[in-house]
Amino acid sequence: MTSENTNSDDTPQNPRRPQAQLSRSIFAVPAPIKQLFDKFPLLTYPTNELPQRAPRNRNAHVLYVFATQGEALEGAPSYNPACLKWQAYLKFSNIDFRIACSNNHASPSGSLPFLLPSSPESSKQIQPVPSGKLQRWSMNNSPSAIEEPGDLRYEAYLSLLDHRIRRAWLYSIYLSHNSTSIAEPLYILPASSNPFVRLAIAHELHRAAEKELLKFSAVINAEVLYAQAEEAFAALGAVLGEDRWFFGASKPCLFDASVFAYTHLLMDDNLGNGWVDTRLRDAMLSRQNLVDHRNQILSTYFPRTT
Repeated sequence: MTSENTNSDDTPQNPRRPQAQLSRSIFAVPAPIKQLFDKFPLLTYPTNELPQRAPRNRNAHVLYVFATQGEALEGAPSYNPACLKWQAYLKFSNIDFRIACSNNHASPSGSLPFLLPSSPESSKQIQPVPSGKLQRWSMNNSPSAIEEPGDLRYEAYLSLLDHRIRRAWLYSIYLSHNSTSIAEPLYILPASSNPFVRLAIAHELHRAAEKELLKFSAVINAEVLYAQAEEAFAALGAVLGEDRWFFGASKPCLFDASVFAYTHLLMDDNLGNGWVDTRLRDAMLSRQNLVDHRNQILSTYFPRTT
């Protein structure tokens, strides 16, 4: 009886394999492949350049908002109230920045706007600033930080904007006939050329607006929403009175930016394809001092668009 030859790791040897091949590594390149790569050696190519639309320098703060490419280049007001509010506030704060068009999917927080602070070192990772932290960031980085008025009525009037006027805006833009003339060209058509994707986005926007409105009432009643917004505009007009800025402040503050975010867009004849349902717009236009307030901000802080 003969014993089976084994190597050091107890792997059976093939007695017919030449001994010279036993020491060859299992990672050795087979001869035919080696001959091929000898003719076509592997090369390490340089890193691809950044896309043309990528920022070439980071010497400016960039606010990412809903806007068209042309509006972003001009620094025009965003067509979205939440974005326009902070765009105006940064201007009030004398912060030098530019805007870039974006969408909610590109935002770290899932919603616009957000700010990417400048960085002299292009390789350095900078944390974006979401909208919820923009006021504090502005106060820390502005050469002339804005102090909000200490008026006891401030929060009460702010709730009119955040609730009554915002709810009427959601209905007017996404659930009324304006959904075709305003929401569609601004939010749906630019997102995709695929008709099924566009249909899905339209459905998603419609449902999101409905869901938000149903938090406050079991039934969505357009007449009630518009009536409440009209009362809110009347109250805002009364508190502004003959003052230049709200609450008698010496310069505009976040509250002025919040009001401007709605009044400017309601007065914009070129928003999307134009207003079809004008009830919310008409309620605002009946307050001349709110119209004057909007015009003052537009001519002072957005002079290129006037």
